[in-house]
Amino acid sequence: MIHLENLSKRFTVNGRTTVVARDINVTFPSHEAIGLLGHNGAGKSTLLRMIAGVVRPDRGGVHTTGTVSWPVGFSGSFHPDLTGAQNTRFIARVYDADADGLLRFVEGFADLGHHFHLPFRNYSSGMRSRLAFGVSMGIHFDTYLVDEVTSVGDGYFREKSKAYFRNRLLNSGAILVSHSMSMIRSICSSAAVLHAGNLTYYTDVEEAIRVHQDNMGGAVDEDDDG
Repeated sequence: MIHLENLSKRFTVNGRTTVVARDINVTFPSHEAIGLLGHNGAGKSTLLRMIAGVVRPDRGGVHTTGTVSWPVGFSGSFHPDLTGAQNTRFIARVYDADADGLLRFVEGFADLGHHFHLPFRNYSSGMRSRLAFGVSMGIHFDTYLVDEVTSVGDGYFREKSKAYFRNRLLNSGAILVSHSMSMIRSICSSAAVLHAGNLTYYTDVEEAIRVHQDNMGGAVDEDDDG
């Protein structure tokens, strides 16, 4: 369970203020795959990072039961001078995971080849996301926070990522950000819409998509690739 209590957050950049969260009170149930919908710039990624504890709210709080992942695909915590393998081993120690087992999984899953043993600072953005996704999927969490990560890489890697993520959802919940409504429909059993700092939770995915489409003026991506 994840409960957002009076959650508020705003940013001011170049004199322009954006409200991400306006006294949000929403409870996401456990073991549920929840789609998080909203237009570009609505604050979906920021909301995920507040839930993960990466970004602090201005007011209010996030209360969780069970373990919650960092935003899957978020590579900001990796040390640039360490190799992919060394970063993986470090994260295993932080989360008390089997380091050797995680190394084997990530090396095989991320398909980085010899780059897995090279410094992270030399990785392309796609390689960084593949490493982050592999590390995230290699550690069990009760709730995964996912931000468009399954769109990374070529078609083969995207399909492999989607398949593995669906397998994880057999025993875990998730909050998933995607611009692909077909992905939201295929993976999620409920959804929430973030709009103008307000978050509304819907048990009916189709109802959430209709509200999101209305907010977007009907311009919503229906492609499978997210």
